[in-house]
Amino acid sequence: MTYRVVQWSTGNVGRWALRSIVARRELELVGVWVSGPEKAGRDAAELAGLDEPTGILATTDADALIALRPDCVLYTAMADDRLAEAVEDLQTFLRTGINVVSSSPVFLQFPYGTLPPEAIDPIVDAARAGGASLWVNGIDPGWANDWLPLLVTSGCERIDRIVCSEIMDYCTYDNPKVLFDIMGFGGAPDELPMLLQPGVLTLAWGSVIRQLAAALDVELDSVTQNFERITTPEALRVAGRTVAAGTTAALRFQIRGMRAGRTVLVLEHVTRLHPDLAPDWPQPTGKGCYRVEIEGEPTYRLDLQLHSGGDHARAGVIGTAARLVSAIPAVVEARPGLLTALDLPLTTGRGLVS
Repeated sequence: MTYRVVQWSTGNVGRWALRSIVARRELELVGVWVSGPEKAGRDAAELAGLDEPTGILATTDADALIALRPDCVLYTAMADDRLAEAVEDLQTFLRTGINVVSSSPVFLQFPYGTLPPEAIDPIVDAARAGGASLWVNGIDPGWANDWLPLLVTSGCERIDRIVCSEIMDYCTYDNPKVLFDIMGFGGAPDELPMLLQPGVLTLAWGSVIRQLAAALDVELDSVTQNFERITTPEALRVAGRTVAAGTTAALRFQIRGMRAGRTVLVLEHVTRLHPDLAPDWPQPTGKGCYRVEIEGEPTYRLDLQLHSGGDHARAGVIGTAARLVSAIPAVVEARPGLLTALDLPLTTGRGLVS
C-alpha cells in the first residue's frame, strides 16, 4: 500500500524528513508547505538537497494542501515559541480526517499526568471527529528515551533506577533560536531563558518520565526538575554568533520521577558549547551520545553514539526525522486518537537497505 504524505515545513528537521519520505517506497510525497515566499515554487528536491526533481513544488497555501486529503501530514514546524498555533494546526488536520506525525509540541508524546484533561481533550475530540490519529515523537523526547530504554528493561530481573541522558556538544547545532533564545546560551547567568522558566522542563520532558512510568507500571509520587549552568571563560563562535566570555555556555538539567522519597526515573541533558566546559559533568562517549543506564539486576549501560559525516548534531536531526517517517504507515493504520510510543507496533527501516 502507498501512503500519500504532505511535508509541513522544511527547516532543520523538515528538510531531512523530505529526504526520508522520498527514500521510502511505500510513501508518496504529494505536497510541501513552507512558511515564506522565498521557498514557495521550488521543487521539494531542491529544498531537501536531492539531485532528482520530484515534481512537487512547495507552497504557502495551507488550504490547498489540506484539500489534497493526504493520508498523513508530517508536521515539523517550530512550535516552542508558538504552542497554541501549533496545537491548532494539528487539530485542523485531525478534524479534516488527516493523520499527523509530528516532532512537536514535544509534551504531546505522552501528555497524561503532565497536561490537564482540558488541554488533551480537544485534541482527542478532533482526532475522533475526523477518524484520524496523531503521534508526536522524535529522538529526544523520542526513541532515545522511550523504546531504547524500554527494550533494555526487558532484560532485567529487577530495576532500581533508570537514567536516560543526552550528552552533547552543541557547537555545530545550527538552530540559533533554540540555542540562544530558548536555551539561553550566550546570556547572562542570572537571566532565565524560556526553557528554564518554572515548570517548562517538566512540561517538555516530564512526558518522558510519565511514559516510562506507565510502561513499567510505576506509580510516581511526583516529577521534579533541577538545573545548573556554567559560563565560558573565553569567547566562543557558535551558529554564526559570538558567545561572550562570562556568559552561559553549558547547561545540565534533570527531570526526576520520585517514588516513596526515592528517585526511580531520570531524564538528563548535559549540553556544552565546548568540550572543555564543565569537566566534572557526565562526559559523552565520542563527541555526543544518548545514554541509558539501568541500575538493578543486572546493571546495564548503553551508549548510543551517532554521527553523519562526522557531525553528531546533524545525525541527531536526521534521526529525529527518520523516526517520524518510519512510523507513518503504523500511525495511518492505528485507531483514531492521540497515540503514544506504547500504542505503536515495532517500526523499522523497511526498504532502506541499499
